[in-house]
Amino acid sequence: MHQAINACLAPLYSVEGMHVITVEGVGNCRRGLHPVQESLACSHGSQCGFCTPGFIMSIYALLRSSQEPPTLEQIEESLAGNLCRCTGYRPIVDAFRVFAKTNDSLYVNGALEGHSGQFICPSTGKPCSCGLKPGNEDEKLKTDRCSVDDYSPVSYSDTDGTIFTNKELIFPPELLLRKLTYLCLTGLNGLNWYRPLKLQHVLDLKARHPDAKLVVGNTEVGIEMRLKRMEYRALIYIAHIPELNQLSLNDEGMEIGAAVKLSELMKVLQTVSGKRPLYETSSCRALIEQIKWFAGTQIRNAASIGGNICTASPISDLNPLWMAAGAKFCIIDGKGNIRTCLAEKFFLGYRKVDMASSEILHSVFLPWNKQYEFVKEFKQAHRRDDDIAIVNAGMRVLFEQRDTKWVISDASIVYGGVAPVPLFAYKTKLFLIGKTWSKELMQDALEVLQEDIVLKENAPGGMVEFRKSLTLSFFFKFFLWVCHHIDGQTSCPSGIPSSHLSAIQPFHRTSVTGSQDFDITKHGTAVGSPEVHLSSKLQVSGEAEYTDDTPVPPNSLYAALVLSKKPHARILSIDDSGAKSSPGFAGIFFAKDIPGNNNIGPVIADEELFASEFVTCVGQVIGVVVADTHENAKNAARRVHIEYDELPAILSMKDAIHCNSFHPNTEKCLRKGDVDLCFQSDQCDKIMEGEVQVGGQEHFYLEPNSSLVWTVDNGNEVHMVSSTQAPQKHQKYVSHVLGLPMSKVVCKTKRIGGGFGGKETRSAFLAASAAIASYLLNRPVKLTLDRDIDMMITGQRHSFLGKYKVGFTNNGKVLALDLEIYNNGGNSLDLSLAILERAMFHSDNVYEIPNVRINGRVCYTNFPSNTAFRGFGGPQGMLITENWVQRIAMELKKSPEEIREINFQREGSVLHYGQKIEHFTLDRIWNELKTSCDLYNARKEVDQFNSNNRWKKRGIALIPTKFGISFTTKFMNQAGALVQVYTDGTVLVTHGGVEMGQGLHTKVAQIAASSFNIPLSSVFISETSTDKVPNATPTAASASSDMYGAAVLDACEQINVRMKPIASTRNYSSFAELANACYMERIDLSAHGFFITPDIGFDWKTGQGIPFRYFTYGAAFAEVEIDTLTGDFHTTKADVTLDLGFSLNPAIDVGQIEGAFIQGLGWAALEELKWGDPAHRWIPAGFLYTCGPGNYKIPSVNDVPLKFNISLLKGAPNAKAIHSSKAVGEPPFFLASAVLFAIKDAIVSARAEVGCSDWFPLDNPATPERIRMACPDEFTKAFVDSDFRPKLSI
Repeated sequence: MHQAINACLAPLYSVEGMHVITVEGVGNCRRGLHPVQESLACSHGSQCGFCTPGFIMSIYALLRSSQEPPTLEQIEESLAGNLCRCTGYRPIVDAFRVFAKTNDSLYVNGALEGHSGQFICPSTGKPCSCGLKPGNEDEKLKTDRCSVDDYSPVSYSDTDGTIFTNKELIFPPELLLRKLTYLCLTGLNGLNWYRPLKLQHVLDLKARHPDAKLVVGNTEVGIEMRLKRMEYRALIYIAHIPELNQLSLNDEGMEIGAAVKLSELMKVLQTVSGKRPLYETSSCRALIEQIKWFAGTQIRNAASIGGNICTASPISDLNPLWMAAGAKFCIIDGKGNIRTCLAEKFFLGYRKVDMASSEILHSVFLPWNKQYEFVKEFKQAHRRDDDIAIVNAGMRVLFEQRDTKWVISDASIVYGGVAPVPLFAYKTKLFLIGKTWSKELMQDALEVLQEDIVLKENAPGGMVEFRKSLTLSFFFKFFLWVCHHIDGQTSCPSGIPSSHLSAIQPFHRTSVTGSQDFDITKHGTAVGSPEVHLSSKLQVSGEAEYTDDTPVPPNSLYAALVLSKKPHARILSIDDSGAKSSPGFAGIFFAKDIPGNNNIGPVIADEELFASEFVTCVGQVIGVVVADTHENAKNAARRVHIEYDELPAILSMKDAIHCNSFHPNTEKCLRKGDVDLCFQSDQCDKIMEGEVQVGGQEHFYLEPNSSLVWTVDNGNEVHMVSSTQAPQKHQKYVSHVLGLPMSKVVCKTKRIGGGFGGKETRSAFLAASAAIASYLLNRPVKLTLDRDIDMMITGQRHSFLGKYKVGFTNNGKVLALDLEIYNNGGNSLDLSLAILERAMFHSDNVYEIPNVRINGRVCYTNFPSNTAFRGFGGPQGMLITENWVQRIAMELKKSPEEIREINFQREGSVLHYGQKIEHFTLDRIWNELKTSCDLYNARKEVDQFNSNNRWKKRGIALIPTKFGISFTTKFMNQAGALVQVYTDGTVLVTHGGVEMGQGLHTKVAQIAASSFNIPLSSVFISETSTDKVPNATPTAASASSDMYGAAVLDACEQINVRMKPIASTRNYSSFAELANACYMERIDLSAHGFFITPDIGFDWKTGQGIPFRYFTYGAAFAEVEIDTLTGDFHTTKADVTLDLGFSLNPAIDVGQIEGAFIQGLGWAALEELKWGDPAHRWIPAGFLYTCGPGNYKIPSVNDVPLKFNISLLKGAPNAKAIHSSKAVGEPPFFLASAVLFAIKDAIVSARAEVGCSDWFPLDNPATPERIRMACPDEFTKAFVDSDFRPKLSI
């Protein structure tokens, strides 16, 4: 059996005796890739590549453990526990689709040929060469796209790998021959690891070590030890105890051993449900559904039911079901005595259970259900799958016939997430028993439930109103579900309106499908070709190296930061004696130890590397500790004791505005026309005012910040390898704090595992911190942040606050906009002013507004400094705009699309900052998209669905965008490159840009290859280094392909000019021959290229200029379906069209669009930052609550639109960029707001059901809480009014 597990949670000792396969063992570039790896690489399914090995191993484990090809559903389910921040998942699903179960006859059916005679692949729905050759039906064509011929899904064997493919790893025979033995091993800090093989051994160990933790999957204890820093002296691994792994059935029910893993339990429950009478397995089916959403496959493969039960989490998904189903827990003590305890009596308090220290959970007995007994599960989380619950529930009702009536003889209503333990609603149970099931009973029971469940304001977890509403919504769903199931079985009045059935109909998620429509316009040998990412094969095999993979010298040290725990305070004293006495300690450094300058900052030096007297946010760096291991360094840093004198803190933008807390010199203004005159005249039929809150977003790059720094010549030089978008900034910061000239500091970056703006400026202070220790100790130092620390201290996308006043006519034409716009800069300026400026530039989106006044300011707050993130303020500005556009539509009772079209800019329009619109293609994009998505019929179908369904609603939206391309700071629009031609005809390119998954190196290599008229394979790009290309601009603003591509082209053309006289003498058979001939003639085959973006510049004194070289235009259509009772939603369709000119690489560009859209979907609807602020008083002041994947949820594969179509506008060359292309990285991001406005459209329909037709705010992200609480009904009115607005950290 092959199973995918999380390596970070699996103790090394737990896999003793097992065959461990990592991605490196599956295949590699030297001996050949496995078909799984090859398919992902060729399908453009790897961008930054940091997450790629996880996807490979998940699907590999699925294929190796399947006796027949898996279904598409199984494939997508196996990937649900993996996260990707770059691709948008669609190409990953496409890559693995070829391994799914199919009908072989489809591959030889001539009817599947396309109009051009091309074979249409039944797996991908696209032209493909995977069919059989005409005239030779026994041989399959081999192609890059479907080269999976080695995959033979006929059978599998644990010992003979050739049965699967000719390259598979077999299970080592020596492991088959080994017998498991009792183990007693030791670990760090006196930890003992025991692996008993008999139950009595476990009981004896528990008697000797009463505080020992029993471990199977380590999914909870591992988290406690790694993240919560709990220390355990003894761990007892019980996965091999036969009695604890038994699953047995009898006439009364099922007994499940405590060590049975969730994935195994799920299989047994599915088998049992298919074999026993339907009514007996109601509890089984509820458990199956709950386990499905419990966690990802990797966790289910490791976690045991006993571990989940005994953890006693108040939000356990399974414990409410065990309680509701009447399960009994069998508990055994050291003498072998077994007692039983009802599940509903087992949980005594927060993380406390009814077991003595000498007892362990032996098994769970789940009784079969009786006839007319119904059990149902419920769960609502931030993200649909692989997420902890906000509220969950298990409910059961049993009917019996008394005379001619069917009455409730027993009931169980149990909730998780509303109390320190799973809460049994006893009052509700007693109220229900003896009564007839009816609507009147349901209404009365809802009132009793409110007495049973009491949540106080500022209860831990927040969202009190939402959680209360879910308790009632779940019971209502249960009532409808039972009514539906007893219909026809009993004489209960069970009929429910057909429109109400939507409340209980599960959403059937089909497999992700999509199309990618583009033209290929080639230029030379490579430009315009949809080439795969140059590093893709290294990434799918795990051979691609990132900063943390860099080998460290034997004398290296590891760094950890000493961080502030107060949002604003004076440092009174620092006691580092605890750190100095810690194991492995090597050094500790504070502000007084810095040899150079302690003041740093990317624009102005308004922050300190190490806080000297005051701290201004939680997580501010006070010092750095180095030790012999990463863990020892972290432990030493935690033992530094700091005394503070707390000072008042500003913890929201509204507080900042009220207290006049702004960063100095950040007030900006843009004007066009006369706003006041327009408002005062009678031109405007209507004037409205409002406020838009825009939430922030965590970058969540998969590779955390990391730097390795070492000295050369006893500190005369300093070198580093860093994960950064701006090596030059690392060079500059390190030079600055060490007091060295920049010429003696070198920073190199091979590739980074995602950046999205988060590694543009906020990574530099980390490299500088490591450099201090390295320089002073003259030893190499590595600093790699843990995920929670990275999220807490490095800043996020800025939250914004927009206060607007808009004047418009009765037909929807906007005449005037007066906008005050603020962003949350945090405790230092960083790039916040430039981000505010771009937001102001984009505050018109695509609309012609004759009179505009925009005032902006950067708020100073006591949070870590916020920073660049994909879009750089543009999406926030445009979102504010689209909010008031949608409000105008509601006010005038018109469609938002009509209001947008009436106000579109056009060719020649002059924007509010003086730039003239040229080459305007939005009208073409808009019309093509309206046609392709069939907007008219889509609206009719949505309206029809909404009229037929009370509790589920659909909505649609069509959103445009216009994104300016260039750095708005003029001097940054420059780029350099170094091109070197070797005598064998190969070319080495070095440029100032960083490869972070966006395909920059691939595009630049294509430009070089086409320039020299050589194959792409002849061009190589190794790394980015400050000693090769100096003074490089950060890789940001979507402009890197434009700038570095042009710089490389300049260098190539210089070399071509030098080679031309030699080339003209005769015809050379190859470029290598020509290069060698030039070398023999002493021709310089190396050139430095340079590029500056022409014709740009902006003067803030006049508010006029040309800040952008050109604009990238696009539009997106989205359709969603929401559950108004829970706030759950699905994106059923998304169509995106973008104008990218003549794409340098359409495959990479499509990947960028999809990745940006899904990342934008997270910002629009999923990802919520929660800080300790006035809106969340249950969080300690200034702390980030959502500082890890446990509480912060980015989109997963199950959040991808079911139909995801991408189109590139055809025949629209861009004369203002290299090879007529356009930038792609940031422009698509905002288009995901179509999902937000489609959700709002669906909510409009839900509100109409209860007579609410007024405009209402919907802040982003539109989480389940915001969706649910915007849909007023009889279940929310007990807690909130229809205008309730959930709290948001801004």
